[in-house]
Amino acid sequence: MVTVGPNALERFPRFSLYNSPYAAHDEGCAVDLYPHEGDWRKTGDDGESRATRAPSPVAGEVTLTRTVSAPSKPYAVDHDHLIVVDTGEHLARILHVDPGVEPGETVAVGDSLGEMVRSGFFAPWVDNHLHLGFRERDADPVRASGSLPVAVAPDDGLVGVAWDGTGTVVARGDTYAVLDAPDHPAPGERFAGIASGGERDRILDGGLPHYDGGGVLGDAVGDDADRVPVSLAGRRAGVADGRTVAWDDLTVLANGTPITGLSLFVAREALGAKLVCPEVEFAVGEAVSVRLEPADAADCSKHH
Repeated sequence: MVTVGPNALERFPRFSLYNSPYAAHDEGCAVDLYPHEGDWRKTGDDGESRATRAPSPVAGEVTLTRTVSAPSKPYAVDHDHLIVVDTGEHLARILHVDPGVEPGETVAVGDSLGEMVRSGFFAPWVDNHLHLGFRERDADPVRASGSLPVAVAPDDGLVGVAWDGTGTVVARGDTYAVLDAPDHPAPGERFAGIASGGERDRILDGGLPHYDGGGVLGDAVGDDADRVPVSLAGRRAGVADGRTVAWDDLTVLANGTPITGLSLFVAREALGAKLVCPEVEFAVGEAVSVRLEPADAADCSKHH
């Protein structure tokens, strides 16, 4: 297992290991790092737009860059990119950055790798991010499969926050709405996420239920743990086998209306629950109550 430590994580206010439909994230074998919160239009001291800056999460020598075709989406560019960095211990694979570096260059943690790209690999509700995975140094760096499990280790660990499923919309986009709850317990000071069943040492991660599975993170979670039920907003959500969660067959309802699901992640600055709801519009200031129901029960209720 490869550990992503405080030196890298401090540059990213949000991350997720399981909030993706792609196989590279199965079993927590990659982490998505989100460099931006708040007003993305601001620029840094060097004049570079924070909306496009891609700080390197690793140090080492760039060994390969490659441009690849991406699925065609109306909101996305046609190509994505791969950057491979030899850290001396592993090959780090970084996606979703148009390279501003070339093979043979050396990068330090925090150096700009280039400009972020929003490709067709992104769902419309997914924010710009860097995808980071690792391989053994003698492994094929290009193949999509074969990444090593990743652990995250912030300075002060992770803290889970209980959530009862309620909140008020404070931000919205075409495909999502963000609630003001749960509150972050220490904004800017440590990483937090929505707790599983109110257990503060277990944080849920992933897209529920629109991605096949998710994860449970925290200092008390081991890869060899017995199968443990996990819950959210007072209802069972699935079963954790080690840190990987198989979601139950669920529907998420917001104010009684089925939505695509919930986006679960770990954040340092702001935490409120994110509703994935391209088919439903919620207004800023609207009070929302979220609940989980078995999928067959929710489908039945729509017809009665």
